[in-house]
Amino acid sequence: MISDLPPFVILLVGAFLVPLFRGRARVAFMVLLPILSFIHLLGLAEGSSWQLTLFSFDLTVVRIDRLSRLFGYLFHIAALIGIIYSLHVKDDLQHISALAYAGSALGAVFAGDLITLFVFWELLALTSVFLVWARRTERSYRAGIRYLVAQVGSGVLLLAGVILYARQTGSVTFGHMSLDGWGPGLIFIAIGIKCGFPFLHNWLTDAYPEATPTGAIFLTAFTTKVAVYALARGFTGAEFHGFPILVYIGAAMTAFPIFYAVIENDLRRVLAYSMINQIGFMVCGIGIGTELAVNGAVSHAFNDVIFKGLLFMAMGAVLHRTGRMNGSDLGGLYKSMPKTTILCIVGACSISAFPLFSGFVSKSMVMSAALKEGHDLVWLILLFASAGVFHHAGIKIPFFAFFAHDSGIRCEEAPRNMLAAMAIAAALCIGIGCFPGGLYRLLPFTVDYVPYTSGHVITQLQILFFSALAFTWLKFSGIYPPELRSVNLDFDWFYRRPMLALAKRGVATAFSMKVKLECFVLEFGRIFLAKLLSLLGPASRMARSQGTSSMVFWVAVMLLLVLCLYFV
Repeated sequence: MISDLPPFVILLVGAFLVPLFRGRARVAFMVLLPILSFIHLLGLAEGSSWQLTLFSFDLTVVRIDRLSRLFGYLFHIAALIGIIYSLHVKDDLQHISALAYAGSALGAVFAGDLITLFVFWELLALTSVFLVWARRTERSYRAGIRYLVAQVGSGVLLLAGVILYARQTGSVTFGHMSLDGWGPGLIFIAIGIKCGFPFLHNWLTDAYPEATPTGAIFLTAFTTKVAVYALARGFTGAEFHGFPILVYIGAAMTAFPIFYAVIENDLRRVLAYSMINQIGFMVCGIGIGTELAVNGAVSHAFNDVIFKGLLFMAMGAVLHRTGRMNGSDLGGLYKSMPKTTILCIVGACSISAFPLFSGFVSKSMVMSAALKEGHDLVWLILLFASAGVFHHAGIKIPFFAFFAHDSGIRCEEAPRNMLAAMAIAAALCIGIGCFPGGLYRLLPFTVDYVPYTSGHVITQLQILFFSALAFTWLKFSGIYPPELRSVNLDFDWFYRRPMLALAKRGVATAFSMKVKLECFVLEFGRIFLAKLLSLLGPASRMARSQGTSSMVFWVAVMLLLVLCLYFV
C-alpha cells in the first residue's frame, strides 16, 4: 500500500499532523518526513502511475522519468535543509505551510497531465503565501497580497490555456508543445510569470524579502524551480523549430537584474534579483534545446536551489540575530558570527561559479552550449552576467553583511540548527563542485561534458579576477553606488505608483457617484411619497366620505361596464 502512494502524499499529509507533536517528538517527526518521503521515492520505478479519467480526459497523476525524478530528489533535499533550518521556530502556521508547500511542489513535478499540474500550481500559491504573511508586519501583508494576485493570476492563465489546448488537441497530456494557438501561448505566459520573465518578475523581488527568515528558504527552492521544470517539460528549443524566444528572454533575465542588485540596499532583495539572474541561465539553456544545454539548465536549477538557499540562510541568520537586513545598517559581523561568515562565503563562491564549487560545473554547460550553437551575442551577455553575479552576490552580500564598516553590532552566533542546515548546503556546494559525476548521472540526457578543462578554468578565473578588480576600483574611487535607506522600484513602479493612484481615484470617483446616486434616490423617493400621500393620504380627495347615492351610482356604472365587456 505504501509503495503505491504518490510521492507527494507523505509531505502533504504529514504537514497537517505537525501540531499533534511537541518538543523533541516534533523535531524528530519533521526531520523524518522528508527522509521517509525520499526513501519512498527511491523505491518508485520509472513510468506512469495513478491514472484516472475525468470528463473523458485521461489524467496521469504521477509520471516518473529522469527529469521529474531529478527535481523530486532536489525538492526532498531542499525540504530537509529548510526543516532543519527552521527547527527553532514555534509557529505551527509556518511549519504546516512549508511542508504542504514542499508537497505541492512534488505534486507539480510528477504531474503527467495539465489538469493535475494546475491543481498543484494553485496549491503552490495558497501554501506559500502564508510564509510571507507569517512575518506579521504591514509590509509583509501587502507584499503577500501582491504575491497571491500574481500567483493566482498565473493559475488562471494556465487553466485558460489548458482548456483551449484541450479543445485544440483533444488531450491534456503534459508534454512538449509548440506555440501554435492561444492555448500553448497562455500556458507559456503562466509559466513565465512563475519563472520571473522580464516585466513579470516583480512578485519575486517584492515578496521574498518580506518573508520570514525561515520561510524565504522554502520560497527560493520551489516556486521558480517548478516553473523551470514545467518550461523544460513543455517548451524546449527543439520544439520551437528554431524560434529563439526563450534564448533571448533568458539572456535578458541574466542581464537586467544586475543593475538593480548593485543599487539595492536590502540584501535579501539583492538575492532575489540574483535569483532572476540565475534563472535566466536556465531559461536560456532550455531555449537552446540541445542535450548539453538542457542538461546545463537542469543541473544549474539543482545547484541554484542549494547555493541560493545557503545565501538566503546566511542572511536569514543575520536577520534573526540582528533584526536588520540593509547593507547600510550591517558590517563587522564576522566578529560575532564567524561560522555564518565562512558558510556565506561558500555560497558566494558557488553562485559566482568558482572552480571546485557547484555553480561552475553547471553554468559553464549552458555557456558552452550557447557558443557551440552559434549564439555568440548571447554568449557575450552570459559572460557579462557571470561577472555581474560575482559583483553583486559573490562580493556585495558577504562584504556589506560581515565586513565593510564596523556597525558596532555584537550578537550571538546563529542557532545550531541554522548552522547545521547551512553546513549541509555548503558541503553539497563543495561536493558537487569537486565531484560533479554524481549529479551528471541524474540528468535527463547522457553527459559527455568535461567542466575542468584548462580553457574553462582559465576563462572563468579571468572573469572573476576582473570583476573583483572592478568592484575594488569602484569602491575605493567612490563611484560605487552608496547603500541608501530607500526602497528601489523597477517595473513594479507602474502598479505601485501611477496605477495605484489611478485605482484610488477610481475608487474615490465610484464612492462619489454612489453618494450622488443615493441622494438622487432619496430625493426621488421623498417626492414620490409626497405625491402619493397627496393622492391617497388622509387629507386626499380619495379619503373623503362619499354619499350613498353617489356610491350606488358608481357601482351601477362599473356593473354596466362589466356586463358590456362580457357580452361583447
